[in-house]
Amino acid sequence: MDRIFLDNSATTPIDPEVLVAMTEVMAKNYGNPSSIHAEGRQARALIEQARKTVANTLNCSIGEIFFTSGGTEANNMALKNSVRDLGITRIISSPLEHHCVLHSLDAICESGNTAVEMVRIDARGNVDLIDLEQRLAASSEKTLVSLMHANNEIGNMLPLEKVAALCESAGALFHCDTVQTMGYFPIDLDTTRVNFLSGSAHKFYGPKGVGFVYINNDNIIKPYLNGGAQERNMRGGTENIYGIVGLAAALKMAVAEQEERAAKIRTLKEHFRSSLLEKYPSVTFNGDTENGHYKVLSVSFPESPKGDLLLMNLDLNGISASGGSACSSGIDVGSHVIAHLHPDSKRHTVRFSFSHHNTIAEVDYVVEKLEGML
Repeated sequence: MDRIFLDNSATTPIDPEVLVAMTEVMAKNYGNPSSIHAEGRQARALIEQARKTVANTLNCSIGEIFFTSGGTEANNMALKNSVRDLGITRIISSPLEHHCVLHSLDAICESGNTAVEMVRIDARGNVDLIDLEQRLAASSEKTLVSLMHANNEIGNMLPLEKVAALCESAGALFHCDTVQTMGYFPIDLDTTRVNFLSGSAHKFYGPKGVGFVYINNDNIIKPYLNGGAQERNMRGGTENIYGIVGLAAALKMAVAEQEERAAKIRTLKEHFRSSLLEKYPSVTFNGDTENGHYKVLSVSFPESPKGDLLLMNLDLNGISASGGSACSSGIDVGSHVIAHLHPDSKRHTVRFSFSHHNTIAEVDYVVEKLEGML
């Protein structure tokens, strides 16, 4: 059997149709989008068409979409520029956020101008909405709430509409990292009040190194990267035209096939979960399995002498999975998410994340191979 890729929360393979769209642009559209000649205008038209695709997907204005190098830049831009340009003096976030948010908050704290509070997380990893509401009501400071739509390690989903309504009622701004959910769940920004939102192409079968940030028209911030008038003066630097075209093509396909893909992935995940429980009764699952992203399953295996070698043995057997967050892969510092939820546990966590490209046969193979690793 070929290698089995079950690390789709870390990244996804580029869809063949997306690759065709990108290579066509590479071959034919070499103009600089900032140039006024024909080649430049053609390149500009491709970028604006891609912007329209993203805006239509989110039901927002094309003037509210700005292309970036990925979700990390988008999140940094929203957080740091809100403090710098919008007078934010308090941020409410969660200890389970992606490191690009947590490390940005650390940097903001070091400036000494903004206080950061962490909302309470319940035993299953969900945001305590009562605690969030109380925190919002406790201060009249200009506040930004930064919470991710789906946790990248355990998959827990944020009730987006409820949090947006709480923030609006309290007069707080709301930033949402939707990197894990973009293309997987419908998001309507005309009906759900979000001030900042981020996405990254390589999570929905597009290329790496390109993403976008949504900035609501009510929030006027200055450029994050200076150096040119690109992205309507919001991000200096020649645009990654091939990546932007690939992002739009991948997002368009993900939305068109959303229900079909979701149904297949849900079937795979449930088959895997039930098969694990049947064969290994001591297995448990991290997070809220009833309120999780359908592509993510964080599995907790009992402590054993072989446990520390579990990921390596999976890899040697042609199976790719993750020990937690994958953006720091190669540096085994453990998962801050699992450490927060289970601080004293000696169990071993593996995150399996599924794709519509996976099969039941692959899932069965993984369940079978695990027997000699536990």
